[in-house]
Amino acid sequence: MSDRNFQPPAGARVIVGLSGGVDSAVAALLLREAGCRVEALFMQNWDADDTYCTSAQDFQDARAICGELDLTLHRVDFSAQYRQQVFADFLHEHARGRTPNPDVLCNREIKFGVAAQYARRLGAEFFATGHYARRIDDGGDGAALFKGRDAAKDQSYFLHSLTREQLGTATFPLGDLDKAEVRRIAQRAGLPVHDKRDSTGICFIGERPFREFLATHLPTSPGWIETATGERVGEHQGLAFYTLGQRGGLQIGGRAGHGNAPWYVAAKDSGRNVLLVVQQHDHPLLLAEQLETAPMHWIGPPPDASFACTARLRHRHADQHAVAEPQFSGRVVLRFAKPQRAATPGQYAVLYRGDHCLGGAAIDRVAIIASSTAEVS
Repeated sequence: MSDRNFQPPAGARVIVGLSGGVDSAVAALLLREAGCRVEALFMQNWDADDTYCTSAQDFQDARAICGELDLTLHRVDFSAQYRQQVFADFLHEHARGRTPNPDVLCNREIKFGVAAQYARRLGAEFFATGHYARRIDDGGDGAALFKGRDAAKDQSYFLHSLTREQLGTATFPLGDLDKAEVRRIAQRAGLPVHDKRDSTGICFIGERPFREFLATHLPTSPGWIETATGERVGEHQGLAFYTLGQRGGLQIGGRAGHGNAPWYVAAKDSGRNVLLVVQQHDHPLLLAEQLETAPMHWIGPPPDASFACTARLRHRHADQHAVAEPQFSGRVVLRFAKPQRAATPGQYAVLYRGDHCLGGAAIDRVAIIASSTAEVS
């Protein structure tokens, strides 16, 4: 298999998911310069009247980009599909006390789901985005997903749930570039967004006070905050509003006999509605030797035996050496070479061989090292 990032042939009709940011703008520019017939699609995935959503300004930026590049701009509202296919799952997972990552579902269900289908109805042969990732064709067996060359910006983690079919009509023009080069290209081309700051995430999170927002959709369920020895040190507003490893927002004041060290969320006891906290950053209750995933999504053929790999447990998490043990249920048990801090149910474990993304799944259960039988789920 070569490591050449796929590029559509000259003359191919490509629709770019144009967000109004610099990355998708440069993706459109590069495709046009390569001789593709390029059009743009602006997706509105959240309520435009939400004061924290920047879609109105982003659309104006997309119009300015298309004006500069002389591209046709299509606009479509997928907010209903987003609520049904992404946001409903996000709330359901939080209600279970887990910590979901909606960007993964957004890519699978919205960007490379309904948006890519819409692009095909407009006549597109390929759907392009400004993701820092690479699609590499593996000699006739189909499209494979690889990390972007810029390790600091690589977004393959968010794309791991795409199917080979979805990847087969996808293209990532920025896969071989780093962010600094992308901005230089935008500035040289006179793109009006060359210095626009990167977005902070999807609309419904953005810059808003997150706990207050979540409380408008999920009921509060106050309970005790306890130490590992069972001492009550505060009250929480509901397990849904906290995540493992969280520091801050716990409102635990100075406690006699505990010093001034910060507190961290170590576990959630849903049976007793108790939030367990510790003061040591690498407390054994925060360290996992192994975990079990939900049924795994494999981009290529699933393996039939255990294998060595690296795993990423969060987007900016360094790859960790592990052994993956596929189960008859479709799940995978990951056994780590080194204990992992704050492995969090609901987040995704994504598996790699080198730069090759094999697939991933939500973390379901975590075995912590404080006890051979202790689990977080």
